[in-house]
Amino acid sequence: MLKMFGGGGADHPMADAKEAKRLLDELPAQDAKALEELAGWHESLAAADLKADLRIQRQLAVDEAAQARMRKLAREVLTPSAKTSKFQDTLNWTRLHEYWRQAGLSFARSIDSFLQGAKGADKTLLPLTVSRALRCFAQQIKWQHVRYAPTDVNVWGVLNRIYAFAELRGVTEARVNLYTAGGVESSPRQEFLKAQMLGACSPDSLQPLEVEIAERVINDLAPSFVLAAQPDRELLYWTDLALSTAPLRSLREPKPSQSVRFFGPGSAAAALAALIRKIDTTREVPAAVNLGANYDPDAVLSAMGHLAVYWDREPPERRHPRHSVKSRLVVAHGFNGVIEALGGNGGSLDFNPAVAENWAVENVSAGGFGAVARQAKADWLKVGTLIAMQPDGGPNWVIGAVRRVSRVSKDEARIGIETLSRSPALSRFSGGAEGEQGVMLGSAETGETSIALRAGVFTRGRNLEAAVDGKQHVYMPQEVDERGDDYEIAIFREMIRDS
Repeated sequence: MLKMFGGGGADHPMADAKEAKRLLDELPAQDAKALEELAGWHESLAAADLKADLRIQRQLAVDEAAQARMRKLAREVLTPSAKTSKFQDTLNWTRLHEYWRQAGLSFARSIDSFLQGAKGADKTLLPLTVSRALRCFAQQIKWQHVRYAPTDVNVWGVLNRIYAFAELRGVTEARVNLYTAGGVESSPRQEFLKAQMLGACSPDSLQPLEVEIAERVINDLAPSFVLAAQPDRELLYWTDLALSTAPLRSLREPKPSQSVRFFGPGSAAAALAALIRKIDTTREVPAAVNLGANYDPDAVLSAMGHLAVYWDREPPERRHPRHSVKSRLVVAHGFNGVIEALGGNGGSLDFNPAVAENWAVENVSAGGFGAVARQAKADWLKVGTLIAMQPDGGPNWVIGAVRRVSRVSKDEARIGIETLSRSPALSRFSGGAEGEQGVMLGSAETGETSIALRAGVFTRGRNLEAAVDGKQHVYMPQEVDERGDDYEIAIFREMIRDS
């Protein structure tokens, strides 16, 4: 079922327990280099001609040694400092992803040995081996989403088959201490459901940090998830253990098969709703919610709100009908790119399309666009990025935000864009933001207006002023509606100053 490895030499450096301990004790001090070496040990162990129980013991030790280093490097990737270069950031992500890939394949080799009835396969190690394997493949999927990397359906295939094997051996409910450090208790069933529930919640619509928060919330609530072989109104999703496929919404029941499994949040949906209410009220994340770090309550609420939408019995619906079109967009990205496209920063209204992206539009609605980027190699392309779009053949610019990124290949990505303004206006402010440029996105009948500003400009209690059509307008700050890496969209109460 999982046969994917060849043999190897029996004279392995980690065959001896003392030597294995020495090798792990003398890992490089730098976390990234240590992880690279640990990934290499997994690859080596997978190919080695060792007894099954000895290989598993060494794999468990290698994986244990990686965890603290993984957490540190993950924080650097998810919240990079200003000193971190793009090259180093990409290298850190690559090492994280490669570690989980090699660890997953290594554990899968050991599960192969159980399947084949190899001598020395200690059955008492099976539940922990399966749980670690499932977690490794789940983490590989997660880190692909963090970088909007193309989804490898083969990873889902191996994950599904490993769980099918756990069912066959009757160990799905076996409780294990997943790692010595931290005392995390789990089971093959919980590890399988964690992966499925993250994959089912459209993580390609989340910002990288939100993927991390969503996964942490899912981990905390996993004991309440429900899994069954038969459909039920409460079981919102399904997967087929015999197929290489990501989970799907149960809008239509799949073709009957003994390998189909249905799952859903169970009582976790109500627990999540209660958490959202509490955080929204107190503006504090309860200590009992293990997010691995202190995150801004708005980021936590955003990720939790996303999960709540997908855990609702009623599937999320599009607010506006879509229409198929074939056209092109010139795209400028980031706050500075938007300002320059509109003629700011000393630029020209005749924006040079040579410095911008060119995307193909596939569909359009009142709320946005669906586009394809054929040369999507840039690392700036992620959920939440502010963009300016100029439709083919038109002089006007439309302001939007990236809401979904799904990479089809290394170079091509499908992008969902929400339209924020079809008639943006560049403005230079005085008062609390002397000399700052911003983009007026539009006013509501309530007298409030949305303005896109450079990150950090918005300050509660500090008004902005701008001359509009010969009159002095005062903008009184209300709240920040959305934050990105380099911008904030804030709501202001607008008033015209008497001359």
